[in-house]
Amino acid sequence: MTYAQKIANLFQMTDEVWARHANPWSVWTRYAALPLLILAVWSRIWLGWGAIAPTSIVLLWIWVNPRIFPKPQTTDNWASKAVLGERVWLNRQEVPIPKHHNPVIAFTNTINAIGFVTCVWGLVTLAVYPTLLGLSWVILGKTWFLDRMVWLFDEMRDRQPHYRDWLY
Repeated sequence: MTYAQKIANLFQMTDEVWARHANPWSVWTRYAALPLLILAVWSRIWLGWGAIAPTSIVLLWIWVNPRIFPKPQTTDNWASKAVLGERVWLNRQEVPIPKHHNPVIAFTNTINAIGFVTCVWGLVTLAVYPTLLGLSWVILGKTWFLDRMVWLFDEMRDRQPHYRDWLY
């Protein structure tokens, strides 16, 4: 089981949850989660241990988000295809993906990881610039990753009838 599959299992991503997560509102509102999480963690300056409450609320939102929005009317848009591509990516051990996607996806995940570590370091040390730099790299890496997932889905839907059925 890959690291990404373990995370999907942690989030209990059933077919129904994936269908709801394909709603563009789910995708776009998740972008707000990381800045809000950073603010919640940073609030320990003002709230002390009370910062656990806003941090918990944001973490709960991250878990609830894929479930709260209805199944979209159409999945023929960038955000929905990004989610569908993530499903294809997670299923790559069962249905192999074209090899040319792997280096770019690895690179986007590297950008994301560097940004995450930088952001955490900024949060631990309460340094604004590393926190914001890390945040920008995480958003850049995630957006590039999602864009690649759209490309992956568009390519794989022509190869797998099951994937084609996800597009409506």
